[in-house]
Amino acid sequence: MSAAASGIEMKVVAPSPGSSGARPVRTAGTKARAYPAYLAGKLGGAVVSLFAVLVTSFFLFRIIPGDPVKAMTRGMPTSAEQLATLRRQFGLDLPLWRQFTDYCAGALTGDLGMSYQFRAPVGELIAQKLPATLLLTGVAVVIYSALGLWLGTRSAWRHGGLGDRLSTGVALTLWSVPSFWLGLLLIITFSVGIGPVPGMFPTGGMESGGTSGLPYVLDVAHHMVLPVLTLVAVGYAQTLLVMRSSLLDEMGGDYLTTARAKGLRDDDVRRRHAVPNALLPTVTMVFINLGHVAAGSILVETVFSWPGLGGLFYQALSVPDLPLVQGLFVVFAGAMILMNLLADLLYPLLDPRVGR
Repeated sequence: MSAAASGIEMKVVAPSPGSSGARPVRTAGTKARAYPAYLAGKLGGAVVSLFAVLVTSFFLFRIIPGDPVKAMTRGMPTSAEQLATLRRQFGLDLPLWRQFTDYCAGALTGDLGMSYQFRAPVGELIAQKLPATLLLTGVAVVIYSALGLWLGTRSAWRHGGLGDRLSTGVALTLWSVPSFWLGLLLIITFSVGIGPVPGMFPTGGMESGGTSGLPYVLDVAHHMVLPVLTLVAVGYAQTLLVMRSSLLDEMGGDYLTTARAKGLRDDDVRRRHAVPNALLPTVTMVFINLGHVAAGSILVETVFSWPGLGGLFYQALSVPDLPLVQGLFVVFAGAMILMNLLADLLYPLLDPRVGR
């Protein structure tokens, strides 16, 4: 079969001195056919990961100690027959394999089950709490991603200087601080007030109530200040350190020396050449952060009584409300899988060598 008939485009290049013979060179047609295979591989990996999430979410939370039915009826006189009826109503009397198959079938059709605690569909509960989480963590992710990219670029470009040492030291310190502890400190300092610092912000919640229009927007923004500050303080450090490390690896490249030799200003060399080549690892970090938007921050939302998915997850764990815990886990993990998939699909646009 000829090369043309097989669909493989190759050309023979004359051997260079010291080489053993002619070698095939991949042409544009071969590269164009390589991307669908790269895409199929990434989509297949995402599907496998999602199935692993379904399996993990089902079996992991069933090892949590406690009986959901007894937890729901705590403090109420309940007979053994009534407990058996509740278990049968929620399907807890079925064999484990049957519960698993029913759970997978429902999840694949968008039915995440009925919450034990709230007696409402899990999908509806998640839809009610999702906007508050998207608002809080979305604003925080945008701020700390932009801040981390900017500070990481400046620190690497002037590495070893006072600004680099100061920003890196602050970032490492804040990164090591537990988010719930920092949130409590901010509440004590700026909500309750300490010493000469008066209490300026609410201790928790999303709104004070009784407002609409612009006053409502300002009220929500007022409640967001401390939780957003907590998320930004803890989250920007990772982006800063990854961007700084990536840019430091690029700064010794010959192409930067060539760019300077052409007379480009230092700022242009950094912005047009060094930073685009250093973005690939940081893109992964940014997309992971975007995946956290759906997951929110369980600890921060709990500390600030923010009515989002994080607080809902904490409430579900305390029962344990298995359908709600499983549904939230699938949503959190699914968001991360989706963002990683989008990052993989974006890589070839940033670096043509990827997926070829």
